[in-house]
Amino acid sequence: MTNDLAEKILVVTGGGAGFGEAFCATFAELGARIAILDVDMKAASRVAERVTASGGRSLVLECDVANEAQVEQAMGKVVDAFGGVDVLINNAALHLRKYNQPFHQLTRDEHRALLDVNVMGVINCTLSARAGFAARGGGAVINISSIGSYYCATPYGVSKLAVRGLTMAFAKDLAPERVRVNCIAPGLMATPAALADQGEIVFRDFVENRQLIKRRGEIDDVVNAAVFLASSRSGFMTGETLKVSGGYPLAI
Repeated sequence: MTNDLAEKILVVTGGGAGFGEAFCATFAELGARIAILDVDMKAASRVAERVTASGGRSLVLECDVANEAQVEQAMGKVVDAFGGVDVLINNAALHLRKYNQPFHQLTRDEHRALLDVNVMGVINCTLSARAGFAARGGGAVINISSIGSYYCATPYGVSKLAVRGLTMAFAKDLAPERVRVNCIAPGLMATPAALADQGEIVFRDFVENRQLIKRRGEIDDVVNAAVFLASSRSGFMTGETLKVSGGYPLAI
């Protein structure tokens, strides 16, 4: 099929590591122009160098997605530099084991920080991208949720359940503006951060006992889903969440 992502303008929040870095690298290889938003400028700049080395164009912007003013400013700079926004990937999030524990084990400030980034961050970035989408005649938003949002017994799971809810709400809200909004719910994926946080025993248990597909989930599994949702191949989809989890938890 024809690559319809060439020259598209992609904004990735949390683009300095993990899924974010992989989104930037793959979309750049497909010819997209990449805006990398992150609170860690060193990490984001390293990803920008990787994009440049592959022949791509990138823009690095320091941005805390929980800060409305910073998000507005960053989106404005994307429009000034590239002329608009075609695809927004709301990837930035607080995560891992710290937030996957009972509510009473976190402080109220930690709850607030989690929801500010994981929930308000999606709201801030999606609303602030509207002018950029309008300049391009529409586009696509891809939210990153989690398989944990389906069994949300932790603060993290609840925050990611909210992301799925926002996906449906924004799909309806932005449809008149020709913006499709979809979501990916990854399972336990072998990112460097997850491997360091969870350890080999947890990954082995998921592969052997909890998943139907008996291999580790890899970053590319999620990236491939994002490429599909960003392209015209998913042009009749909006408000949907794709589970990318190897069949977890159907095996238990």
